Amino acid sequence: MTEEKKEPTGKAKGGVARANSLSQERRSEIAKKGAAARWKDKPLKATHRGNFMDDFGIDAECYVLDDEAKTVVVTKTGLSQLLGIGEHARDLDQLLGAQYMSKYRDLELQRKMENPYKFQLTSKSKTVHQASGYDVTAIVDIGRALIEAKDSDDLPASRLKAAAAAQKLINASAKAGIKGVAYALAGYRPEVQEVIDAFKAFVREEARQYEKEFPDELYEEWYRLYGLNRPEKGRPIRFGQLTNMQIYVPLAKSKGKILEQIRTSRGENGKPSDKLHLFLSEIGVKALRQHIGKLLGVAAMSDSKEEYEVGISKVFGKMKVDI
Repeated sequence: MTEEKKEPTGKAKGGVARANSLSQERRSEIAKKGAAARWKDKPLKATHRGNFMDDFGIDAECYVLDDEAKTVVVTKTGLSQLLGIGEHARDLDQLLGAQYMSKYRDLELQRKMENPYKFQLTSKSKTVHQASGYDVTAIVDIGRALIEAKDSDDLPASRLKAAAAAQKLINASAKAGIKGVAYALAGYRPEVQEVIDAFKAFVREEARQYEKEFPDELYEEWYRLYGLNRPEKGRPIRFGQLTNMQIYVPLAKSKGKILEQIRTSRGENGKPSDKLHLFLSEIGVKALRQHIGKLLGVAAMSDSKEEYEVGISKVFGKMKVDI
């Protein structure tokens, strides 16, 4: 004997009737809101934990949360370090609270900074801690604010380094992001190290953009005036010496500070690190362009190496550099 299915009565009957009368779109909307409410009430936990130290030399931890969006968060200190703003959370607060940044803090950035994610973090000893983290995409929002302030000449010289770092980080993230989307669409799942290596390559590519501040016209003048042969690949070693003597040292007011920076920023493998590019952003790309413009002017008016170097001495002062 089969049990008869009872028909809903009272409020339950009214609820079924209302549900049946709803459109598919409305039902979906209600379901999404219900799911969001459940996620809101559920204590968030960190399912994965990482650190930028080994691959990027920045001791900033990141966490993947178990919310519906699988949000990635970092600490406020981590945001400061990743953007080159400072070593402490207060450094970021000081930046965002500065008057010169008031025009560039949009509502999205404000929302992210005022609403950190509270989540549970389990230590190696299995102890559960309460932690706070900020959506890692806030890096992009802060970076854009820095860049807009710089482009409007509202950013003080002490923050130009952070704006340069932000520009490289944002550009590299955009390139890595679109590549990741294409991988997903193609059904390719790259290994963890592949993703890290690709991002590092994009960061290096962005750092090399500073090399474009040295125009080909200057190199052509150096070939002409110094009678240098063109190598099959790259540029003559002499160009490096000329760059030090005629660009870096004069910009450092002939005290050799930038040359010293180049030497101290070399890694263990002897290759220059990205510090030089950040240092150039500190002294100002505008100053670099103006200096190169003066060099080109002297070169264009010179018929020989001797005449050119006499002209340089008149414009920038006598330069003696031990290379």
